[in-house]
Amino acid sequence: MRYPQGGGLTDVERDARERVRSQAVTCFEAGGKNREIAVMLRVSERSVERWRRQWREGGHAGVASKGSPGRTRLSDAQMARLERELERGPLAHGWADQRWTLARVKTVIGRLFHVSYIVEGRWRPLRRYG
Repeated sequence: MRYPQGGGLTDVERDARERVRSQAVTCFEAGGKNREIAVMLRVSERSVERWRRQWREGGHAGVASKGSPGRTRLSDAQMARLERELERGPLAHGWADQRWTLARVKTVIGRLFHVSYIVEGRWRPLRRYG
């Protein structure tokens, strides 16, 4: 049950995914085997293994989807600090040339704020800040 970055599921699809997980829990409680459950629910055995572990650790609530992680946003203060760091140039951050790339900006953000973005996720805020 793969889905694109950021979820990409409609409410109906999300509800269907929750029903599948709930059915898996019912099978766990009945003593079903992972392989049988995977075949019955038409999911991978690996997903069933993961759900069973979550179920053992957190009960029914442990298996519930946490939903889309959403986007982590930098605060205005963090963006101001990032802007100052970018003005120092790539050389100051250990690169051998003076080109800023999205991958390099992502690395600097990770180093400064311990936040991970997908590379493409940096384009809009950078453009907005010039």
